[in-house]
Amino acid sequence: MNTEMPKEFFITTAIDYTNSPPHVGHAYEKVLADVIARYHRLKGEKVFFLTGVDQHGQKVQQSAAKAGIPPAEFVKDITQKFIDLWEKLDVKYDEWAETTSERHKKVVQGILQRLFDAGQIYKDKQAGHYSVRQEQFLTDKERGPDGEFGPEWGEIEFREEENYYFKLGQHKEWLLSYLDNRKDAVIPDFRQTELHNAVEKITGDLCISRPKSRLDWGIELPFDRDFVTYVWFDALTNYISFAGYDPSQSNIKHQTSNFLDKWPALQIIGKDILVPAHGIYWLIMLHAIGFPDDQMPQLLVHGWWNLGGAKMSKSEGNIIDPFVLIDKYGADALRYYLMRDITIGQDADFSEERLVTRYNSDLANSLGNLVSRTLTMAEKYCQRAVHVPEKDVIYRDPGAAYEGPFRRRIEVLAHTYKVSCEGDSTKSSAMDVAIAMMQPVEIAVQCNRFIEEKAPWKLAKHKSPQAATEINAVLYTVAETLRIIAILISPMLPKAADGIFDQLNWRMELSGKEERFSLTDAEWGRLPDGHFVGKPVPLFPRIEMDK
Repeated sequence: MNTEMPKEFFITTAIDYTNSPPHVGHAYEKVLADVIARYHRLKGEKVFFLTGVDQHGQKVQQSAAKAGIPPAEFVKDITQKFIDLWEKLDVKYDEWAETTSERHKKVVQGILQRLFDAGQIYKDKQAGHYSVRQEQFLTDKERGPDGEFGPEWGEIEFREEENYYFKLGQHKEWLLSYLDNRKDAVIPDFRQTELHNAVEKITGDLCISRPKSRLDWGIELPFDRDFVTYVWFDALTNYISFAGYDPSQSNIKHQTSNFLDKWPALQIIGKDILVPAHGIYWLIMLHAIGFPDDQMPQLLVHGWWNLGGAKMSKSEGNIIDPFVLIDKYGADALRYYLMRDITIGQDADFSEERLVTRYNSDLANSLGNLVSRTLTMAEKYCQRAVHVPEKDVIYRDPGAAYEGPFRRRIEVLAHTYKVSCEGDSTKSSAMDVAIAMMQPVEIAVQCNRFIEEKAPWKLAKHKSPQAATEINAVLYTVAETLRIIAILISPMLPKAADGIFDQLNWRMELSGKEERFSLTDAEWGRLPDGHFVGKPVPLFPRIEMDK
């Protein structure tokens, strides 16, 4: 690996299962990852953002049979829905994972063969209760207090079957030690405690195959063609297979620079797949194929978007369709709501009414109004040319008990934003997005108060050189503040940020491109003397709720 080159920031999300179309929960996870990835690009870092779809499995095979079409055709249709949604939501990923690809198949089979040759995979017969819905054998620990299996397991049948097993149990002590020694292996920390408790209960090994007699929609085991690998060594492996991992190299130091420059990753997952899939199976799988402790991924675990206190579920019929919301309110409105109305790691109740309220209050009334009134006054009072003031404009904000240069107030708020996000790559990735993204809105609120205090429309009545000088100072100050706001909102609201820069007539040669924004440019005084701003165009039209 070339140590002189900075590592890429590698962020990946759980890949989406193509048994059903996307819902708001999928949208939240991808927008969260996109905002974090964009923030790292904003800092000037090279980013590798991976996402994609898990296309194999018994549920897909059953759904395709029910629809009367081949599994490949079934997953192609749903895969396209996910691709279309990320395009609509401005989710900008660098690599797209599909588990049916030959590239992925080669890595999966290479890993399986290595583990089989090393005696980590063996064949055995198992008899017991099997959950058709969850596609797994159940043990007594899955029984409720009444001794029965709960409704979450769906149809239960007794089954006797021969399969291949991965020696999960022999890695239990390693995983406990790893979690004890790395305090930020899982974010937030209470999820790490939850994972540690689950690891202590590990008993037995992991079934990693299904006989082709009942499931042929999967990746064939390289050492037994009568079986396909089950989800664990298929879907989970995507995180390394699409990042350039070479399964023929057991020593990670011998991997290609393409892989080593990216790995390890920050993996964003939902709380329901931390235990056992990602927190236990995936970490142990990596350990078993030679990944050292310092090359383990960090897991950022988010909560669920609920509806009326219940998790959104296709079977419950309470799914919120993100396509409908985007068509109705726009991508910026949905992105903003998803990032502002939930705390990372916690659950939240989805509310269309709150989406509209958030949008109208923060974006339409505060930021959109600020852009419109600033450019309107610039056109009316100084022919759209703003000039650098000779001295700072003093601001008195009773709400914040602040009195001093307005530019200093903006610099402090912008610094708060940066502090919320900065640090080493792991900590900055675990930022509380909602807190960080409050700062641009707070700056807009302060700016609107500043305009009300200075009242350029009153100054204009004096028609004196002194009044004109003061009006110019106010308008330059606000225009420069808008330029900084645009930079700070660009990870969360990329289209709106582009719109503000367009209306400010700023960096027009990069219009529509992400490289238009840089955190180093969020410093006061970059607008040159005599800069001509554009004309106002409605940025966030108010939304009227249906009665």
